[in-house]
Order: sequence, then C-alpha cells, then structure tokens
Amino acid sequence: MNRSLKLSPIATVAAMAVVCSALFAQKQPVDYVDPNIGSIGILLTATMPYVQWPHGMARIAPITTPGIQDRYLADKIYGFPAGPAVLMASTGEASTSFAAYASDFDHDFETATPYEYAADLQTWKIHADLTASREAVYYRFTFPASQHAHLALSLGKKSHIEVVNDHAVQGSEELDGPIGQLVHASGTTSQYFYAEFSKPIASYQTWAGTQLAHAAQQSGNHIGFVSDATAQAGDVVEVRVGISYISTEQAKSNLEREIPTWDFAKLKSATRDEWNSALGKVDTVGGTEKQRTIFYTALWRSMGRMTDITEDGRYFSGYDYKVHNADGHDFYIDDGMWDTYRSLHPLQILLDAHRQEDMVRSYIRMYEQSGWMPSFPSVAGDQQVMIGHHASPMILDLYNKGYRDFDVQQAYAAMKKNATETTLLPWNRGPLTSLDKVYFDKGFFPALAWGEKETVPAVTGEKRQAVSVTIENSYDDWSVAQLAKALGKEQDATYFTKLAHNYANLYNPAIGFMAPKSADGNWVVHFDPKLGGGQGGRDYFTEVDAWLYTFGVQHDVAGMIQQMGGRDKFNAKLDRLFVEQYGTSKFAFLGQFPDATGLVGLYAQGNEPSFHIPYLYDFSGQPWKTQRRVRQLMDVWYGDGPLGIPGDDDGGETSSWYVLSAMGFYPVCPGSPVYEIGSPIFEKTVIRMGNGKDFTIEAHNVSAQNKYVQSAQLNGEPLNKPWFLHADIDQGGTLVLEMGDKPNYSWGSASSDAPPSMSNPQP
Repeated sequence: MNRSLKLSPIATVAAMAVVCSALFAQKQPVDYVDPNIGSIGILLTATMPYVQWPHGMARIAPITTPGIQDRYLADKIYGFPAGPAVLMASTGEASTSFAAYASDFDHDFETATPYEYAADLQTWKIHADLTASREAVYYRFTFPASQHAHLALSLGKKSHIEVVNDHAVQGSEELDGPIGQLVHASGTTSQYFYAEFSKPIASYQTWAGTQLAHAAQQSGNHIGFVSDATAQAGDVVEVRVGISYISTEQAKSNLEREIPTWDFAKLKSATRDEWNSALGKVDTVGGTEKQRTIFYTALWRSMGRMTDITEDGRYFSGYDYKVHNADGHDFYIDDGMWDTYRSLHPLQILLDAHRQEDMVRSYIRMYEQSGWMPSFPSVAGDQQVMIGHHASPMILDLYNKGYRDFDVQQAYAAMKKNATETTLLPWNRGPLTSLDKVYFDKGFFPALAWGEKETVPAVTGEKRQAVSVTIENSYDDWSVAQLAKALGKEQDATYFTKLAHNYANLYNPAIGFMAPKSADGNWVVHFDPKLGGGQGGRDYFTEVDAWLYTFGVQHDVAGMIQQMGGRDKFNAKLDRLFVEQYGTSKFAFLGQFPDATGLVGLYAQGNEPSFHIPYLYDFSGQPWKTQRRVRQLMDVWYGDGPLGIPGDDDGGETSSWYVLSAMGFYPVCPGSPVYEIGSPIFEKTVIRMGNGKDFTIEAHNVSAQNKYVQSAQLNGEPLNKPWFLHADIDQGGTLVLEMGDKPNYSWGSASSDAPPSMSNPQP
C-alpha cells in the first residue's frame, strides 16, 4: 500500500529552509551581479550592462535609442560595438541608414550578466548573444527564415572599411581628441577592428554617405558594409571581432590570440570564470539577498577601470601618438581622478596593489610623453575635466601603503610640476594665470567680488569655483608635501605644507562656513552659503554649496574641527548638515544644484565630495553617528533595481563607496594609510588581497538594528579607536566588531582615539 509522506508545518518550514540554504550556498559571486542596476540615471549618466573582462579593453553593451539617456527605458537596440564599428543583424531592407537596422527589444527577453548579454531583436525576430575576452568580442545571431538575412557594420567620421575576403571585414575610425588639450603634441588616435564571420559572405554591398555600391573598400564619413544571405529558421551566424588602437593587423592578432576557435560557450565560460575569480577576492557571509546583489554588483562595477590597452606587449599612447613597448608593465587609461582617488583606487589597492603600481607607471609614462600628469586620461589624451591634480594623493596612497615598484622620483617630479606650473582653473590645464598667483602668494584662489566682471580670458563657462579649488588643491599640495618629506626634499616639503594650509584662509568664523574671498583678500559680500554661486554654485563651488565643502578638508580634519570651535560645535554643525533643508523649494534647489542627488538634508550621496563626510564623526568623538549614517545611506540610496545608484556612478566610484562601507571601513584621506571604521552589513567579510594575504572583518550579532559597534579587536588585541592602519592588515589580519542595537558612547570617543590628520599627526 502506498502512503504519502505528510510533514508537520514546522517540519515543512525546516525542510524549505534547508533547501533555500542549499540553493543560497550554490550561488557564486558572479550570480549576484545585476548589470541593470543604475540603468536609469538619477542625474546624468545611467549605467550600462557591460560585458568586459576586469580592466579589459573590450567593453561591450548594446547601443540603444540615441537621445534616451536612461538606457533601461530605451525602446530599441541600434546595434552592438565592434571596436569603432556598430554591428547589427536584421532581415529588413539593406540601407545606408544606421537607424534602419534598429529593432525593438524587451527586458523580459534579455539576459544581462558580466560575461554575456543577450536579447531578442523583436523587429527582426533575431536572437542576439555576445560575450567578450580582453581585446575581442564574440557575437552569435540566430535568424528566422528569411530571403534577406543581413549583418551590417556602420562607422562614423574619418573612417575606412575593407572587405578582406569572403569571411572577413576590417576597418578603422579616427577618435575624437581630448577636451581642451594642452599644445604639447599634435596627432590623431584611431581604433581598428578585424571581424570574421562563421559563414561565407554570399553577397554584400558597402556605402559612403547615402549610396550603396558593390565596392570592396570605402573611406570617409558615415560609411558601412552590409551582407545579404538566405537564412533557414534557426540558422546561426557568428562574428568574432578583434579590436586594437595600434592597427588592423594588431586587431587580427588580438582576435587570433584570444578567440582562436568558433566556440561561443567556451569563451562565455572563461569570461564567467574570470569574473567569479575577480569577485571572489571578497568573500561574504550573511546579509540579505538584496544586499548581496547590490554589493557584488557594486564590486563588479569597481573593477572596470582603469582600462588596460596593452596589446602583445605594446601600447598606443595618445600622449605622444606613438606605439611603445610595455616592457613588462601594462599601460592603463580611462580614469577620472577628481573622484576615483577617493575610494575606487583605495579599494583596488586592497584587491590588487601590483596592478595599481602599473597604473601609477602609466601616469608617469603619460607625464614623460606629454609633459604633464593627466587628471582624466583617455586613449586620446587628457580630458582635463573638473578640478584638482588628484593623481597626487593616489600616488602617495600607494607609496604610503608600501607599494613602490615605480619611479618614485619621476612621480614626484610630475606631481610638483602639476602643482606649480599649470593653472588651477576648472576644466583647464593651461599655463598659470594671475588667479594662480593669488593662490600661491595669498593662500586662496580668488573669486569675483560682488558685481565684478570677469577679466581673465582663461575662465570658462565652468566659472572659477574658487572655494572648491582652494580646498581640493590644498589637499593635493599636502600630498606633494608628504612625498617630498619621504624623499628627503625638506625645502619642498616646507613649501607645500604651507600651501596645504590654504584651505584655512577661506573659513569665515563669522558665518561658520567656507566662503569666497576676492583677490584683495576681502570676503565676498552677500554670500549665501546655501544658494550662493549661481548654477551648480560654480562661482564658488564644484556642483554643490558651502554646506558640503565646509567639510571638504580631508587631509586636516583635526584642523577643521579646531577652526569650527572644537568638537561640540563641529558635531552640531555636522548633525545639522544631515537635516538642513533647502532654503527654497526642493524643486528650485535641485534646479540650481542638479548634481546634489541622494540628499539627506543637504548631504548629497550622489556627488563624490560628500563621500568622506559621514565618517568625520570618527574624528570628533561620536563614531556611533558614523555607524548610523553609513547604514542609512546604504539602505536608502542604494538599491537592486534600475534606480539603484544615487547619482552618476562615474565608472565605479559611487559603487566603490558602497563596497567599502558595506565591508565596514572607509579611507577618509587617501594618501594617509588609514581606514576609518563604520558599520558592516555582513557577518563576515574576507578580503583576499593581492599579496596572497587575507584580511577578515567579523561583525558578531550584526543585523539591521545591530548597527552600533560595542567593542573591537584587531589581530587579537583590543581596539579602542575607530580606525586602523594599512600596516595593521597588509600581511593579513582580523578585525572583530561586537555589534549591538544601542550606541556605545565611550568606544572610540576620547580625543586620543581620533584618526591622524595634518594638525594631529599621530602614527
């Protein structure tokens, strides 16, 4: 007789828990990554579902409807990158129009992972699938029955395309040059591709402009290639594309080296394994499924930049327009130092410091080839965006953490030259102006006086941003001073230390804010700390207002606290930042300060100058407030959907803040080898550092409510301060935090417990 097994409700729940636990255990880090997080931008740039190896040159995502900045809301796919070309499949009419090949798509019929992107091209009833290696891409298109199955390659300005044989097409396109390039060099940068098809090209046409022709080559603007074949239902055509910045021959070599066979599944598996290995450098236990999805997606986004463009031991440089031997050290471009020095590079140092050494070597090479240390290096040269010379703290940070396999003397020469011979003006790396002389001689970058008209031709539409320029460059000058001191250059160290105090000249105690001064040394009258400075505050600030930049002194928090009248007054001001309202309607405030997204009071999690501010309570005797705030910011402003990034991710910088904060610590002042403690969300985090050592963070009893540190141990010894040194963990170690649901007001609160800074240089 058959008997059905019946479980009690308790047993049923227990059995389900076992099953869920088993499924949870089987999930690997790469399985948590959702590339569509942030694909609706809070402000400017939405994220993209890139398929790319860590730091790989091939970075591939579908090209969606032009003009729709929020990619997730786009209605069509126009094609896929094939180096400089756009590759698209269709069954419509052959055309010279890029738009004619576009297709509707639906996210419900889409696969987006770090190692594969796939979507149904619904207009053409074609299924498109892609994966990538470091320098090549592999496409697979599954066609319906059709008399006209097309593969089209489109290129833009100053391009060339050539049909090599019945299986291959190659070409190139000249890239746009950098913004406001210094006049040190002249030349062009091009990108090349070599594409192979799995089936012979039965028939094809090329075009230039609007004219289709049976020609094997085309050159000029807006050119392309389209094949034509008959397809049976289910026919698969694959395309392998090598890309290069050196030549079409090198593109072909890259393809043959990286994708030597027609085996899509093999490459996809290898790319998945590569990401699993990279993401596995941080092993976590605990947290919710949502938190793990946000975390590993943020970690994935933190591993895309900088981009390694070394090809067969050589690289093309947009800094002298020559091809160089890499000499065993890869060449990296694609960075944005205004923000990435803050948390992206410090995170990458923890995960792979030796790669960071090659990144610094790359900056030094750019300096040697162009005469300047760039701020926003691209493949075509320095983009010269934003303010400051923040390669200096990045280099100092690596040096002070003990990684010095680069020419330190040459790095210092570059840092010093940038600090003394190029203007501090925003979005400008030209020669010194009269405004820079005020900074050097009087100790601040001057703003226009009330009613004064601009007379300095070098000032652009980005205005002077005088207060932010003073604060951020005083930090850069501190970085130069610290490296000068380490290298025994005492005269330089004294000079740059003096400049590092320039921030103090703009604190106005009468109003309790950093404020602008005109060149005569007088405070600008009628200054409003909340709404002053015009659009984006740019007369005085960089995208935000005095409420944020008053707390912007990363290198001298102790001096900043003293300036504000001591800990109590500092804490009261910091408390108020997180609740202060807009002084007008929120609509009007965001109209003036659209970059100030992710608001909590006037704190803006969506803009990078804010990132260190929640951790300042560690310096002022109230670390429990840091613990509360970082949890709030992670919970409120980071999500697991298309709106999951609080502002521009800026190539992973905003994501890297989450990664570090979720692990439980953050570097307030890169260049100082110190980490300030926050509130981890995982029970256990193991960071597998690039030197083969593990750093473990254990948070006992951690939960949504248990966010407050009760006590701590570091490497088996009591830790009664809310910070630790990189030297404490560089050979591995364990940080144990006992967590509870009430603040421990005594832990880390003594004056002697504060982290070091310029005015408090304890070890």
